Amino acid sequence: MALPVPAPDRTALITGASSGIGAELARQLASRGHGVTLVARREDRLRSLAEDLSSRHNVRAEVLAVDLTDLDARTSLPDRLESLGLEAAVLVNNAGFSTSGPVAKSDPAKEVAMIRTDVEAVAHLCSLFLPAMVRHDAGGILNVASTAAFQPLPGQSGYGACKAFVLSYTHGLRGELHGTKVAATVLCPGPVQTEFATTAGFTAADEAMMPGFMWVPAADVARQAIDGLASNRAVVIPGTANKMAAMSGYLTPRSVLVPMLARRHPSLHQHEPG
Repeated sequence: MALPVPAPDRTALITGASSGIGAELARQLASRGHGVTLVARREDRLRSLAEDLSSRHNVRAEVLAVDLTDLDARTSLPDRLESLGLEAAVLVNNAGFSTSGPVAKSDPAKEVAMIRTDVEAVAHLCSLFLPAMVRHDAGGILNVASTAAFQPLPGQSGYGACKAFVLSYTHGLRGELHGTKVAATVLCPGPVQTEFATTAGFTAADEAMMPGFMWVPAADVARQAIDGLASNRAVVIPGTANKMAAMSGYLTPRSVLVPMLARRHPSLHQHEPG
């Protein structure tokens, strides 16, 4: 199975495209001849990326500034594409962020915003764009989860649960799409040097606690993800160490794993009394 052939009226819609893995996924798709529609809140960054992709790869690149926590804004996306004479042949649900620290000390508004972005937007956008892909019997969906999807994550409890949803949801989609030419793949990266950790509240010292051999460059993550989508792989986990960590997290009894993870998570150490 291959991705749909690029065409003037087809686009790859990529959320969270203003930086990090999202920007690299856009670069990968553009380098393969796909026109791209870049979605995020930071319009200035999107425009800079769109100009670069257009000039470098001679592809069409649009910018749609959207806050994905906004239900009405998400709902308008198919109509906005139609007004441009486009249909999404590829959907990349990359937008997401994490909170950190104990839930007992969390900001309720940030927790809800995370769930709306990491879970609600993924399901909503799939339900908006998948019907046309199935009608045309062509398309691809890449949902971005994390190695955090394979086990509970004390210190980032909501984030781990959000990514577990994305992993399970994508497997479910694959069952529904069996026999069609619509691909569905879930990307589960480990640590990647992007703005993600800073946004989540981690310091450079916190990041340094993660062994260097587990870090994979964003460009490599994106290349492996699009290769995996093109071949309709179920799960892409970049890096051998991250594959092993994910499997270990999945198989280890929770009674052993969860206390160990709680002891090691830096955001929980910050909140210890005394």
